[in-house]
Amino acid sequence: MIKIGKYIEQFINWLTHNFSPFFKMVKAGVETMVDGVLGLFTFLPFYVVIALLAILAWRRAGWGIGVVTALGLTLIYMMGYWAPTMETLSLILVSAFIALIMGIPLGIWAARNKTAGSIMRPLLDFMQTMPAFVYLIPAVLFFGLGKVPGVFATIIFAMPPAVRLTTLGISQVPEDIVEATRSFGATPRQLLFKVELPLALPTILAGVNQTIMMSLSMVVVSAMIAAGGLGEIVLKGITQLKIGLGFEGGIAVVILAIILDRITQSFGKKKQKKNAK
Repeated sequence: MIKIGKYIEQFINWLTHNFSPFFKMVKAGVETMVDGVLGLFTFLPFYVVIALLAILAWRRAGWGIGVVTALGLTLIYMMGYWAPTMETLSLILVSAFIALIMGIPLGIWAARNKTAGSIMRPLLDFMQTMPAFVYLIPAVLFFGLGKVPGVFATIIFAMPPAVRLTTLGISQVPEDIVEATRSFGATPRQLLFKVELPLALPTILAGVNQTIMMSLSMVVVSAMIAAGGLGEIVLKGITQLKIGLGFEGGIAVVILAIILDRITQSFGKKKQKKNAK
């Protein structure tokens, strides 16, 4: 019998033992980011946060979504889940930000380098098809329990859409436009930032939307390793068989998901309309 798990476990233990200072440094940095974002949301009164998000939703996605945002967040506050919702939102924003910072450059590289793209494709397939719970195991070994391993697992789970859709967007730029730009003497940097990225932006923004939504789903799962937030409420409802508690936590997650989805979708749609004109 080939016990692959045994060798993976040995490798993870080797990393944990030999790179402990590095993991501590990463943990401190991520904790600072999460605490900073959460501190901003908790410093502002709840009605200010609701007003700001409602205005953003109204400006980007229309008055209907603005009203839904205001009513939905007010309902969350009235249910008593404002603090967990802000924790979840902080985890989502930090996880998605890091996933995008890493994923978009990798997507550009994969689009421009066929060898890199061929190597990344099976890795991305592996990252997307591996059960989400499995990512929690090395995250806990590297960083212990808490928010940081939740962010770490979420980054791995949510990064593939950013890479794939960035690669797709760059690859779909018409070849005649690329050749025309090169014939005018554009450098590779100018070609990327002034032609390819602007034309690929609607597709890249779709990747941003998917990354944020997958971050939300994984952050809820991360409650199993004490990441906190709304996932902890849902988890309590399941483990303690409290149906009402579980449904309330689920409703808060759905409201947050709708708000984030509609706002991020609006950026891509407006960009597509501009390009069509």
